[in-house]
Amino acid sequence: MIEATDAIQIVHGRLSERRFQHSLNVAQLAAELAVSFGVDSEKAFLVGILHDYAKDLTADELLLIGEDNGLIDNEVERHAPDLLHAPVGALLLEKELGIKDSEILEAVRAHTLGSVNMSILDKIIFLADMIEPDRNAYPDLERLRQLSRCNLDQAMLLGLDSTIRYCLDRQMILHPRTVTVRNTFLQKVAKL
Repeated sequence: MIEATDAIQIVHGRLSERRFQHSLNVAQLAAELAVSFGVDSEKAFLVGILHDYAKDLTADELLLIGEDNGLIDNEVERHAPDLLHAPVGALLLEKELGIKDSEILEAVRAHTLGSVNMSILDKIIFLADMIEPDRNAYPDLERLRQLSRCNLDQAMLLGLDSTIRYCLDRQMILHPRTVTVRNTFLQKVAKL
C-alpha cells in the first residue's frame, strides 16, 4: 500500500496548488471524522489526499479514459465530463499507483455522486470534500459541518440536497444518480 507521504508528493506534482491544498484539507478533515466514527484514520487521510487524483485532467482526457474503460454510465457524463473525475481517478489509482484496496478505490469513485450503498469511509470522504475549511460559504454549510460530526446519514441528505439545489439554481444538468442517492438517504433518515 502506498504511504501517505508518497501520496502527498505524487498528488502535489499532479494537481494545481489550489487543488493540492484542497486535497490536504480533505485528508486532514477525513482523518478527524474517521476517528469520530470508528474508521481507520490513516486510510481516510490517504483517500482524502488521493480523491481528486484525476481532477486536473481535461474534459477530453476524462471522456477518452471513460470511453476506453467503460466508465460512462449515463449520457449526463458526456455533457458534464468533470463528473468522470471520480471513477477515472479510481481507475488511474489502480493502474498507475497499483492501489488494490477496494475501500480506497470505492471511496474515490463515490466522492462526487455518491452511491446507494455507501460505507462510512465513503460518506466521510464525500462530506469532507464538501465541508473542508477552504470551501466557500453556501447555504447550510455550517449546518452541514455540524451534522457531519454527529450523524453521517443526515449530513449526506443535507449535502445531496445542497448539491441538487446548487445545480438547479445554476440550471446545470443533474445526474440521475444524485437524485437516487438522495432518495436513498431520505429513506434512511426517515427511519431513524
